[in-house]
Amino acid sequence: MTDRQADIRPQRSLMRECAGACGDLGTFVPHVIGAMTVAGLAPAGVLFGFGVSFVAAGLFYGLPMAVQPMKAVSAVLLTGQLNLEATAAAGLVIGAVLLLLGATGLIGRVARLIPQSVTAGLQLGLGLMMGWLGLTMVLQTPWIGFPALALLFGVPRLWPQAPVAPLVLIAAVAVGLSTGLTPTPEVAGFSLHLPRLVLPESWSVVWQAVEMAALPQMPLTLTNAVIVTAAICRDLYPDRANRATVRNLALTSGAMNLLLAPFGAMPMCHGAGGITAQHRFGARTGLAPVLFGAVLLVLALGFAGSAAALFATIPLSAVGALLLVAGTDLALSRRLFDARPDCWPVIGVTAVATALFNPALGLMAGWGMEVMRGTVKRLRAPTQG
Repeated sequence: MTDRQADIRPQRSLMRECAGACGDLGTFVPHVIGAMTVAGLAPAGVLFGFGVSFVAAGLFYGLPMAVQPMKAVSAVLLTGQLNLEATAAAGLVIGAVLLLLGATGLIGRVARLIPQSVTAGLQLGLGLMMGWLGLTMVLQTPWIGFPALALLFGVPRLWPQAPVAPLVLIAAVAVGLSTGLTPTPEVAGFSLHLPRLVLPESWSVVWQAVEMAALPQMPLTLTNAVIVTAAICRDLYPDRANRATVRNLALTSGAMNLLLAPFGAMPMCHGAGGITAQHRFGARTGLAPVLFGAVLLVLALGFAGSAAALFATIPLSAVGALLLVAGTDLALSRRLFDARPDCWPVIGVTAVATALFNPALGLMAGWGMEVMRGTVKRLRAPTQG
């Protein structure tokens, strides 16, 4: 290797990490903008929570570990059924439960009971969900979304080292601003913003958070953010996934909610789709989430008043293109193609139930199908013998 090649390799690696850091914006942008503009969560608290969590996850795992808004909680939040105190209570309750499951080892026992066929079906179903959501976003402004999609699929074939995700987003922002599709943001100067303390004022608020947010969210978190995420890490980083166990994922998810929810953070978790997205667009180390987290911390502490407007300059159709590409990668996993033919009905039922309803029902349906498959196999064994 020449000296010039040695100099270029670190630069390419940094470009790939920067590109991968943008990979999960398809999940991040819609929920976070909605939380700040529709639900009224303070931008300083929301961005500070994500910033700290991304940096901590990147440093602890050494992988492009995703940190995502909790989808069920976000949906309830955006419909106006949770106020700021109830949102904080939801994060505290979910965080405490995840810490308990991780500390006692119960989460590991649950994970060992889930067959590989069911895990493959969960991945396929989650990928289909991501892809469908991405397609609906692309169709909002197809004249931006489909070119963005073509570039995301096509450029890596012609220029494998290209930081395609940020290039596509920059181009989409430029088109959106020049055509008036997205408003030109008014960016105020640097002004220090510190997250304020937000705590539930009564037990009735806590119960509301449990009933409306924590109970619907927990099955989704245990499947997608813990069990499937650990499986994805083993697939993508078999030599470096020793820390990304179901126990550690439960512990870090619990810790970031328990510590940051009182300061206005959205309830957060890890996510299989986010790891796939960052890997798809170039990230290979913990530097990607650290970089993204650092940017969020700068926005949170210095430009919180302009943060929502800055994110709103990204056309949602381009964000949907990112989501569609990442969903395709998640759905078409190696685990799916390595499955035996007799496992396909289990995978299919799990995927359909996950995509049409949610991962918790997908898990139950897949478990039932796996029990049926095992029973039929045992009944046929004597006859075949």
